[in-house]
Amino acid sequence: MTSIFCTFALALMAASSSAFASFLGLGDPHWKEEVLLHDGRTIVVERQQSLGSRPTLDSRERRTQEELWTIPIPGTEKALTWKTGFRTPPESPSLMLMLVDFVEGIPYLATSPAGCIAYNHWGRPNPPYIFFRHDGKDWRRIAIEEFPSQLKEPNVIVGRPDPNHRSGILTLDMVKQDNVGLELYHRVIAREPITKGDGNWNCPLMEHDGKGGWRNPSGPKAPHPIQPTESAKQ
Repeated sequence: MTSIFCTFALALMAASSSAFASFLGLGDPHWKEEVLLHDGRTIVVERQQSLGSRPTLDSRERRTQEELWTIPIPGTEKALTWKTGFRTPPESPSLMLMLVDFVEGIPYLATSPAGCIAYNHWGRPNPPYIFFRHDGKDWRRIAIEEFPSQLKEPNVIVGRPDPNHRSGILTLDMVKQDNVGLELYHRVIAREPITKGDGNWNCPLMEHDGKGGWRNPSGPKAPHPIQPTESAKQ
């Protein structure tokens, strides 16, 4: 009995220490999210972030450099992974995950370019999404016409969650609550080009200069991208 109690106490202390460290910005946050699939089933994905430095001296949060998702395959003991990074493309893909689901056993992802440089890097799609399907070996980009029509709404926290939602297991209600402030095109997946409102489709045309930078073909060099995870919910 003493051994069981000690094990439980140590596990509780470890979880509390991890959450407290993440809150203070001392460690890399990791948590789990309940995900509602289109057919009513629920899976629990794991999400881990690797943080870098603070963008400015007065920034309260560190940059998100990389993000790793572990996605269980329903009805099996297997899992898939999705990894993205938020350094300037092409060094990193700079994609925010919006939706993960399975249709007839096939895994699909919907993502959104994080900022104007990423939007240009991915070919300026409108609607502003990048879709993927897993072919049994890796994630492959697909056209919007190949993305199942029954997949309509994001089912994970898009961008950086509320600071209080970066540890433990986030319920379906918590995920929904965290996405309330998103722009409409991040709350419902559009199927037609978007021409109104504020979004990536308004980004200026940019091209890679072959030296690690981006520039407007008719203007000065483009600035480095701002972390999208903090602005997505404004």
